[in-house]
Amino acid sequence: MPPRSRWIFLIMCATACVSAQTTPPLQPARNLHITRVTTPPLLDDYINGTPPDGAMPVTNFIQRNPDDGKPASSETKAWLAYDAENLYVMFVCRSSSRELRARYTKRDDIFADDFVGVLLDTFHDRQHAFEFFVNPYGIQLDGINTEGQGDAWNFDTYWKSEGRLTKDGYAVRMAIPFKSLRFTSMDMQTWGFAFFRNIPARNENSFWPPVTNRVSGFVPQFGDLDGFDSISPGRNIRLIPYIAGSSAHLLNQPPDLPPAFQTSRDVRVGMDAKLVLRESLTLDATINPDFSQVESDDPQVTVNQRFEVFFPEKRPFFLENASYFQTPENLFFSRRIGDPVGGARLTGRIGRWSIGLLAGADRGPGKRVDLSDPRSGDYAPGGVVRIQRNIGNESTVGVFLSDYNFGASHNRVASLDARWKIAKNWVAVGQAIASATRYLDGTRSAGPAYVANLNRNGLHFNYFLNYLDRNPGFHTDLGFVPRTDIRMTQQNFNYNWRPKATPLADFGFSSFSNGDWNRQGRFQDGYTGATFFLDFRRATGFNINHVWGYELYQGIGFHKSATEMFFYSDRFKRVGINAFFGDGTGVNYSPATGVLASLASNQYGNTTITIRPNTRLRIQQTYFYTRLAHVFTNHIFRNTVNYQFSPALSLRAIIDYNAVLSNPFVADYDTSKKFTGDLLLAYLPYPGTAVYLGYTNGRENLALLGEPATLVRTPNPDLQTGSQVFVKVSYLLRF
Repeated sequence: MPPRSRWIFLIMCATACVSAQTTPPLQPARNLHITRVTTPPLLDDYINGTPPDGAMPVTNFIQRNPDDGKPASSETKAWLAYDAENLYVMFVCRSSSRELRARYTKRDDIFADDFVGVLLDTFHDRQHAFEFFVNPYGIQLDGINTEGQGDAWNFDTYWKSEGRLTKDGYAVRMAIPFKSLRFTSMDMQTWGFAFFRNIPARNENSFWPPVTNRVSGFVPQFGDLDGFDSISPGRNIRLIPYIAGSSAHLLNQPPDLPPAFQTSRDVRVGMDAKLVLRESLTLDATINPDFSQVESDDPQVTVNQRFEVFFPEKRPFFLENASYFQTPENLFFSRRIGDPVGGARLTGRIGRWSIGLLAGADRGPGKRVDLSDPRSGDYAPGGVVRIQRNIGNESTVGVFLSDYNFGASHNRVASLDARWKIAKNWVAVGQAIASATRYLDGTRSAGPAYVANLNRNGLHFNYFLNYLDRNPGFHTDLGFVPRTDIRMTQQNFNYNWRPKATPLADFGFSSFSNGDWNRQGRFQDGYTGATFFLDFRRATGFNINHVWGYELYQGIGFHKSATEMFFYSDRFKRVGINAFFGDGTGVNYSPATGVLASLASNQYGNTTITIRPNTRLRIQQTYFYTRLAHVFTNHIFRNTVNYQFSPALSLRAIIDYNAVLSNPFVADYDTSKKFTGDLLLAYLPYPGTAVYLGYTNGRENLALLGEPATLVRTPNPDLQTGSQVFVKVSYLLRF
């Protein structure tokens, strides 16, 4: 056996041995009885140590990280109460001023801060939980946790919060309207729940009742909260009318006409509507929606990519309740609906059933065809259906259907999937999919796809095994499936130690491998490697890995390797850093005409430095570097400045620079240099009500020459290729 393979084999054997170790038993969850109050509780009463008579605090929080099972390092007290309209949550937390992280920031951006919160499994199905968190200044973060899928931070609802620094820490108060929650219509309610506290200076998070890493599963570990009597979400109708206007001056480059500048002005008026049916089903509808993105995409390297690069969804209509449509394969990628005319969505739970339906029509395909095409201006109707049923406490079975049509073409996808909790640490997932497609030229394709994986989560040992099979005829218009004709196996496992009474929170190693074949059995790609990692208690960590790989591209086999390093630190209040660098070999996927794909020395990396001079200002600088020797070099800079005047009012400025320096003799790229400036003033008092005023400006290394004009590349980005001013105002009406 070659030395390299022998080393990997020994790591795998060692990991398999340590996985046989037993884990300590899980501490039983505790229950809580909530009391009804006649007057809303006041934060001052809890800060002063004089809560209402009979209000008993919850204490004795237990760490999940870094010392799973140990008492939290700082004292936390939490209270719950309710009246006819609201659930009230109060926290009083001890913390030294030296360690406390608290900043004014925009909503949902408190992950670098100290924060506390409550998680509510309102249907008590052990599968879903609402999450409500607040930092010491009262800045909100809300989301939904779905078992097996993790957190969806795109959920936004209306609730109130306040926070205050105290002499020995901080205190917060939350008032969550029952209108903003979903639950059954039973007179007496029992919910699952957990309190949470995050202390970033110590890399620590803790829960009450205890939630541990020793078993697989998160929501099933919650405690029981009873005592709710005769509560109801009541009538819940929300209307969000909006008006948006823009003025743009853009360089237009039609395929068959000379390039020219074009000025356009646009005004849109529309409305989003939300209606809660029964106790949990929510109907959303939109009329003449404004799906323009206020938030720009985060920078990514798109040069020399063999497959499509994934850019996450940022449009609120598609973000809300997106977890209802998720399956193991990504069969619904909402950015495929580029320019919808309108849409409707029904989501929610009935008993043990979860339901998601979405329908709409897309202008995009009708705009992309030639003006002389009879389909020009036509809409592409489509829809998605997702139904899932809970089996037992922690298992599910579900179906998915999608249909997308344009002209005589169509794409139809159907799937069946299941998630099975085998044991306390083991979960199995499987999915079978079939698709049928008719293309615009009349040709057809059809074929199945399959996914199966086995996952173990534990305090020390974690393991993942996955099998993927996609037929060459498989296709989805609404999903994100960048590659077909593939059979792939993948596994990775890691073991980490958690030393006590040392600066280290954990350290360990992982090993990973992957291999895929086409449906004719020819080996396509594969890699194997190992990683060593360590994390300190003071929010600092490091890892290093080495990867060996093989890739078949354009009929040529390439043997690749790379060494990669990653470092992060958020130890200091005012400065944080993330840095990644890799050095190895890579393939030129876009060779110049007449040149074969080749292997070259490859260096790549990215660094993000965050500077927080005070509690309101944040400056972030990001740099991406990619170099394929003698082929191209790509530099991407992003400089972001955020100033938070108040929890609702903020000003953000972004300057982007993207340069691709190419060797035209070996690469099919132009040398391009682009500058983009972005300025946004935002007023967001609560979800649904917002005022945006923005300006963008772009420049590129181009020039218009001749008559008729043609575009030519120049040394510097002197030509302004576009500018835009826009304003958007929306207002939430609740009934």
